[in-house]
Amino acid sequence: MCAAVLVMDLRVVHSRSLKDKRAVVRPILDGARHRFGVSVSETSAHDLWQRAELAFAEVGSSPGVVDEVLDAVERFVWSFPEVEVVASGRHWTDLSDWG
Repeated sequence: MCAAVLVMDLRVVHSRSLKDKRAVVRPILDGARHRFGVSVSETSAHDLWQRAELAFAEVGSSPGVVDEVLDAVERFVWSFPEVEVVASGRHWTDLSDWG
């Protein structure tokens, strides 16, 4: 069993307030949760108008399965013209040693 977290640092291009930012970030988080079944959270830059760090977590039976889901999530986030992806990275955990 494998688990990975996809962390994406985003710039919310035309945001002028936290309300504007939430209007862009919320559909990304809700969409990823419902379409791909991943756990999601805004993990940083909560009080910055034009920045957001989002994390998407997936657990699967193999690295390939987890990779496929996170690849789809990453493409989904890139499809939003309201955001610019500044950085993206994956952090892996091997759960096979757990009882």
